Amino acid sequence: MSVVFSSTLTELHNGFAWVVIIGNAMAGLWALAAHKLPSFRMRAMWWFTVLAQFTMFVQVALGVAMVNVENQMFPQFHAFYGFVGIIAIAIIYSYRAQLKSRVYLLYGFGGLFIMGLGIRAMLVGQG
Repeated sequence: MSVVFSSTLTELHNGFAWVVIIGNAMAGLWALAAHKLPSFRMRAMWWFTVLAQFTMFVQVALGVAMVNVENQMFPQFHAFYGFVGIIAIAIIYSYRAQLKSRVYLLYGFGGLFIMGLGIRAMLVGQG
């Protein structure tokens, strides 16, 4: 049972990385479009952004669970990029009041930054 669970957990962690990357890319692009075109500024964008950023927390939790269940080592900087993603989300959130006039740029480039961290973690994890 444990071998099946750990294999499923590994596959889920590997596959869910694409959800994190694509979701944050879409949220970032939507926010950048909203900066230029007010018609893109809607409540759904903020809900989608929250959901996309939440996927980073889920991905890190899956990675931590995978390491604890399988007792395996991960590549040197793989976990670092995941935790930096969580810190980046906290920093983006903390600057929303100071950058209220540029909040769409903040979340746009922030989403693309999180996407980049996901890509980098994926590339480092393959090595």
